[in-house]
Amino acid sequence: MSLDLVSTLPYDSITSLVRKAAYGLVTTCILGTAVYAGYRVALPEKHLIKRHRHPELNDQIEKVLDSLKISDEQLIHMMHILEEEMNAGLSPVTHKKASVKMFPTYVRNIPNGTEVGQVLALDLGGTNFRVLLIDLHGNSKIELTSKIFVIPQSTMIGDGKHLFRHLAECLEEFMQKENILNSGTCYPLGFTFSFPCQQESLASARLTAWTKGFSCSGVVNEDVVKLLQEAINEKGINAKCVSLVNDTVGTLMACAYKDPSTAIGLILGTGTNACYIESLDRVGTWNGDYNEPKQVIINTEWGAFGDNGRLKHLRTKYDEEIDISSINPGKQIFEKMISGMYMGEIVRLIILDLLQHELLFLGHRDTYSDYKAALYNRGGFYTKFVSTVETDEGIKFSNTRRVLEDIGIQNPTYDDCAIVQHICRQVSKRAARLAGAGLAVLINRIGKSNITAGVDGSLYRFHPRFKRNMERCMETLVNKDIKFKLTLSDDGSGKGAAMVACVAERIFEHDKETADYETLTKSLIN
Repeated sequence: MSLDLVSTLPYDSITSLVRKAAYGLVTTCILGTAVYAGYRVALPEKHLIKRHRHPELNDQIEKVLDSLKISDEQLIHMMHILEEEMNAGLSPVTHKKASVKMFPTYVRNIPNGTEVGQVLALDLGGTNFRVLLIDLHGNSKIELTSKIFVIPQSTMIGDGKHLFRHLAECLEEFMQKENILNSGTCYPLGFTFSFPCQQESLASARLTAWTKGFSCSGVVNEDVVKLLQEAINEKGINAKCVSLVNDTVGTLMACAYKDPSTAIGLILGTGTNACYIESLDRVGTWNGDYNEPKQVIINTEWGAFGDNGRLKHLRTKYDEEIDISSINPGKQIFEKMISGMYMGEIVRLIILDLLQHELLFLGHRDTYSDYKAALYNRGGFYTKFVSTVETDEGIKFSNTRRVLEDIGIQNPTYDDCAIVQHICRQVSKRAARLAGAGLAVLINRIGKSNITAGVDGSLYRFHPRFKRNMERCMETLVNKDIKFKLTLSDDGSGKGAAMVACVAERIFEHDKETADYETLTKSLIN
């Protein structure tokens, strides 16, 4: 526009043009500033989300989880400590004060798959009680019939004689149904009694303490096999209890019927324990004979490993908090780092820790302030949730979302699900590596070229990664000249008890025939 043209325009028109230009400039500046400010505010959140979608890359989250990571070197050191503790339990000098008790079970023979006949088994370990009839056909073939009976609450806390009479009544009812009652045959019976006992022989064990809600009078320090047999005899039932076992021995025996190379029984469920076949010359506490086979199954009771403080360097603040709030502080330290009873609680404590550090459930903290929600209550995150979360693959996290909603977390984000899954994986991986290192100690100690470990328990059976994580760890820790295999046991507490009874009966008959032959020979000579 030329100056001549401008000079011809009215003054009001010039003023209007200037105002419009100024308004346009100001508006543009304001919008530009707002866009830039929004970009600057959103940029850290964008980076935060990106980092949380890969929680293992977030330094703050990893700093919280670092205490759960145990190196191979630390596991090897732990293995040396465990073996020292095992030797202390086997020595008559140090057994009394030892944390890992290493009880001889008096089970010295394992099945070879050729056993035949019918055997009864009783399985008492909680409010449910099982009676089983196992039909052994040889060639490792088994047929099983069973029935579950409920133990009334009044019986669990009443007179001990009433408890064993109730067990005998259940046995009688079952045998009547199976048409073997008063059949003229006295059936050998194996008794799985999953309470703390001091075993004195294969068919003799004294209860040291009731657990699991039982408190029957007149049973502690008494021989539970004798009490059971008295109740059976009182009702005239044609059965004889020839063995008492715990669930680890049952697991070993059940697997050995199909695989004679089985030398270890391992429980990874609500609790954890292991047994293995040991040479008699290493068992200083052995008070039996030294006839063949010169071996005995040892019940390690390794859940108590660390009760004397020797695992302090591996424990985290979460382990310490769980121990302090438990019903048995200072006891079962190794078990509390591994088993299903405590794994979910460890995850819950870590979630709360990350929540407190504003690393989890960002933008929703006001929604999650209901302290009545399961997340804020001890035991609110079940161990089965850990397994459920770890089954999720891909980016949908449908199982994880469902679990978080169950504990009171509504509308969890992708990042929330990714972080919770990462926590679960770290906690279960640590447990699997600890269990694997313990198992490696037993395998290396046995030292045979091929060893099978029978494993049972809900944690091992249902967790999607536990077995794999154990095996990966053990490949590094087991001696290279030993081949090992982990086999899922099939009803160790039932079939295993029957196996022990069957083997005990077989040995008894063999010894009787030998004694009869020796008596006959002597009479002929005379």
